[in-house]
Amino acid sequence: MARGIAGKNNWALFLLILTGIVLGGFIGNLTAGVSGLSWLNYGQTFGLTSPIIFDIGIMVITFGLSIRITIASIIGVLLAILIYRLI
Repeated sequence: MARGIAGKNNWALFLLILTGIVLGGFIGNLTAGVSGLSWLNYGQTFGLTSPIIFDIGIMVITFGLSIRITIASIIGVLLAILIYRLI
């Protein structure tokens, strides 16, 4: 198993960051309608606007990716890194 410089597991950091992104996005969506907390849902979406479709006769393959970064997801990532450093 790959270990970081301080002997911590890099997979744990990766999973904590993913958790921070998901929970931050969820909290951002929940607070979108609240007048004092709607700034948490402010963000930018980037990626493919329409999916790429490969039709090869017997099979159709569709690729698409869209990422939304919000203030709440950035806060979630920062909290995940802080928790990782404290563990």
